[in-house]
Amino acid sequence: MADPSSYRPRPGEIPDSPGVYRFRDEHRRVIYVGKAKSLRQRLANYFQDLANLHPRTRTMVTTAASVEWTVVSTEVEALQLEYSWIKEFDPRFNVKYRDDKSYPYLAVTMNEEFPRVQVMRGHKKKGVRYFGPYGHAWAIRDTVDLLLRVFPVRTCSAGVFKNAARTGRPCLLGYIGKCSAPCVERISPEDHRELAEEFCDFMAGRTGTYLRRLERQMADAAEEMEYERAARLRDDIGALKKAMEKSAVVLADATDADLIAVAEDELEAAVQIFHVRGGRVRGQRGWVTDKVEEITTGALVEHALQQLYGEETGDAVPKEVLVPALPDPVEPVQQWLTERRGSGVSLRIPQRGDKKALMATVERNAQQALVLHKTKRASDLTTRSRALEEIAEALDLDSAPLRIECYDISHLQGDDVVASMVVFEDGLARKSEYRRFQIKGFAGQDDVRSMHEVITRRFRRYLAEKERTGEWADGQDADTAGPGVGDVASDGRPPADGRVVPDDGEALVDGPALKDDDGRPKRFAYPPQLVVVDGGQPQVAAAQRALDELGIDDIAVCGLAKRLEEVWLPGDDDPVVLPRTSEGLYLLQRVRDEAHRFAITYQRVKRAKRLRSSPLDDVPGLGETRKQALIKHFGSVKKLRAATIDQICEVPGIGRKTAETVAVALARATPAAPAVNTATGEIMEDEDGAPGTTTDAPGEPVTAGTPDERRGQER
Repeated sequence: MADPSSYRPRPGEIPDSPGVYRFRDEHRRVIYVGKAKSLRQRLANYFQDLANLHPRTRTMVTTAASVEWTVVSTEVEALQLEYSWIKEFDPRFNVKYRDDKSYPYLAVTMNEEFPRVQVMRGHKKKGVRYFGPYGHAWAIRDTVDLLLRVFPVRTCSAGVFKNAARTGRPCLLGYIGKCSAPCVERISPEDHRELAEEFCDFMAGRTGTYLRRLERQMADAAEEMEYERAARLRDDIGALKKAMEKSAVVLADATDADLIAVAEDELEAAVQIFHVRGGRVRGQRGWVTDKVEEITTGALVEHALQQLYGEETGDAVPKEVLVPALPDPVEPVQQWLTERRGSGVSLRIPQRGDKKALMATVERNAQQALVLHKTKRASDLTTRSRALEEIAEALDLDSAPLRIECYDISHLQGDDVVASMVVFEDGLARKSEYRRFQIKGFAGQDDVRSMHEVITRRFRRYLAEKERTGEWADGQDADTAGPGVGDVASDGRPPADGRVVPDDGEALVDGPALKDDDGRPKRFAYPPQLVVVDGGQPQVAAAQRALDELGIDDIAVCGLAKRLEEVWLPGDDDPVVLPRTSEGLYLLQRVRDEAHRFAITYQRVKRAKRLRSSPLDDVPGLGETRKQALIKHFGSVKKLRAATIDQICEVPGIGRKTAETVAVALARATPAAPAVNTATGEIMEDEDGAPGTTTDAPGEPVTAGTPDERRGQER
């Protein structure tokens, strides 16, 4: 626990101007971001007597090891910079609203040639019109099913659309009149886009004009005695009215507004948002957050507005935002919303009438959400706390392991050997910090040696980060940190300039940006309290040996063996046996299973890439089109390998130089192993009697063994 006075800025250092400040912990990780109209006055509040601080604020300032700030010109700039840094650094002590689910939207892909109506979740894409969010995906599908009768817009996937275009036959919806079938050119791209625009107009709340137009068309058809057409229009009107009934009118003046309500207690707050478009509730969502410091309702509303509109522009920000309390000051927030929308936005508290009554409804939803969250979390927190305490007691740890890392090795009969690292913090998976490794130090199957390599690479990087940020103990330097630190790069060569070039694993594609600037997420910058390996005594001994070689003695190691779910500790001849009903054992099992899942997923991806590879992939300058032309001309890579240069030159688009390059590359490549008939076990041969490769489907080589046998060979 740090003393805030140890890093308190000297008098006169802090400017008396608007800005954004960051508190960092001992690992230089940003733990809190805030903004202030006056940095001097705001930061002074954190360095008063600890007894006068809110308990969570006290925890934050004692966890921090430094504070820094950035001066800006206006409060609006401070608001924008604060939002950007919170998104970038994900500080643990900031107010972060957590969705209890990913809300689905009704999306119309106006960025495609033939717009498609579908259910979408996650990040919004450019060129797509969104409506919602909805509480349930089935609510969207019910609405779309009613509207497709009137607006038969495409709803099929790209694969179904292309298949229908190729065969000249539309899907079922095209036959029953719920799709205009642009795939078979029943409607032109222009007319289909106009149909999609009408669908969007109706969903946006512009319903009255369209209904009146349909009613006029129905009356005209009846006068002209076109009774079948009049009956279809009557049914269309009924379908539209039924769809409209699903979202009743709540504001008679056809207002576009978002209503935000907050329910809170001393520790947590729940936020509920109703999205009203055209006077009707078109969507609803809710968030829950921990109150990290003493914070007003207006400040909670401000954070909700940042999260709600931080990445929105244009009509996604409504003309009117109704809140239970205004941020202080309100002018910068209102100006920021106006800039996001591009026109004026009214941010106010409803005082009377329908809007105040609707706000009361939103507040009731917020209260119910908070009660439900507390009911769920009470059990969850109790269970996780008990699990961590049981692990600490069973392994004789000084404190509960708040950060646990688990490692697993995966391969298929010694090929494509990979490893995974998963991270659990406070008993919950932290997927943004998962990592994966390729085993580089040797070839073949050796789980113990692989585990030693992975642990060494992971913690060598940790020590390198610790050295770079100057966190060595007094009098300690890189040379005394343990063998292997700063000696070689990941390929085994010494760095040219003497810098530390540590090994590291591969980051997740969807993980955080792995930049090297201070405060940004690092690959291996933060140490765990407990390392768990998937395996028994040999794997545990290898992991402990790797830590000992690096001079690390403050991280506990254990292994969980699958056979009897025994927990092994380094140097012990007998395992620790936790009761089958133990929450601690259950948590270790979840950590181990998650590491196994992550490792085997990566291993399968690597194996699939290898099986899809061809000797032609290594031929420089040979693109996909000419590769396909070669295979089509000769029928197989084997026959191409046996062809002369003159025969290869006969393929359209292949010159003599390219033919020579292909011949040389194939001559150097090792021929593929013969395929095996999985039913009989015999080696398959091609028509000229030589062993060849057969496939179940084009481009998919047969692998020996049944599917169950192949799964059993995976580790």
